[in-house]
Amino acid sequence: MIYIFCAPSGSGKSTMVQHLLQTYPGKFELSVSCTTRPPRGQEVHGREYYFISVEEFQKRIANNEFIEYEQVYEGLYYGTLKAEIERIESAGKQVLFDVDVKGGVNLKHILGDAATSVFICPPSIEELRRRLEGRGDTSAEMIEKRLAKAEYELSFKPQFDRVVVNDDLDKAFEQLDAIIENK
Repeated sequence: MIYIFCAPSGSGKSTMVQHLLQTYPGKFELSVSCTTRPPRGQEVHGREYYFISVEEFQKRIANNEFIEYEQVYEGLYYGTLKAEIERIESAGKQVLFDVDVKGGVNLKHILGDAATSVFICPPSIEELRRRLEGRGDTSAEMIEKRLAKAEYELSFKPQFDRVVVNDDLDKAFEQLDAIIENK
C-alpha cells in the first residue's frame, strides 16, 4: 500500500508522517521529492529533497522520469520520480508521500486503489494563522500567501480518501493509526 499525505502549510503533515515512521519502524519509507528550490537550514540533498536545477528538472520531465510534477511558482518545480517508488518497494517497504495538495490529487488519480490519500487539515484558518505566526521563520507577507493558498487547498479535501483534523495531536495520531491498521 502507498500512502499519500497532504495538507496546507502549518497543518501538521510532517508531524503526522514522522509519527508513522517512528511508530512503525521498518514498515514505511518516505519518498524523497525533487525540487528546484535551494536547501533551507539543515536540509540535505537526498534526505529532505533532491535539489536539482531547473534545467535538470526539465530534462527529467522530457525523459518521462516523474510520476507527477508541478510548477508551483515561476521557476519553482516539485515532483516525484518514478524511481523513488521502485526503490522503496524493492526494499520491501510501503511508500509514504508527503506532498502538496495538487501533487497528492495527481498521485491518487494515477495510482488509484493502490494508494490511500490522507488530508491533514487544521481545525480552522485562524488556528492555521496562529501556527504559521508561531513558527517565527516566516514573513507576514509569506504567511498571507500561505493562508490564501491554504483556503484554496482546503477545497480539495473531498477528493481524499481520509481526512484527519489536527486539533488535538493525540487524537490525530489515533485517527492516523486507525487508518494504517485498517489497511
